[in-house]
Amino acid sequence: MSERQRPIRILVAKPGLDGHDRGAKVMARAFRDAGCEVIYTGLFQTPEMIAAAALQEDVDVVGLSILSGAHMTLFPAIVDALKTVGREDALIVAGGTIPEDDIPLIEAMGISKVFGPGTPLQVAVGYVLENTPDRDNVSI
Repeated sequence: MSERQRPIRILVAKPGLDGHDRGAKVMARAFRDAGCEVIYTGLFQTPEMIAAAALQEDVDVVGLSILSGAHMTLFPAIVDALKTVGREDALIVAGGTIPEDDIPLIEAMGISKVFGPGTPLQVAVGYVLENTPDRDNVSI
């Protein structure tokens, strides 16, 4: 392992009208405890707001948390918004109450991994640490 220049930067976002953020806050804390720098967007984020934050904060990872059932509408819009601002290089992961049948479709649209309810924190954190894109100024 090479010496880390800076910690992995992860944006934890709550897209749409989902008002429940306990899981997102738990994940943010787990990523912070693992040495990541975490930017939490707060509730009610639009795809454009998430993409703008990813660009402005120069994040390595975008973590989406959704419980509302609107993932098949919001996730493609977020992927497109990230491409529009030139951040298609970021690793995108998602978590929440997402039906198993939707996971292959979600991964096909560019979201690297979906974590469902009950996923151990160390599994989600481990995945991010192992799969963050290689960048000159970040090592994992």
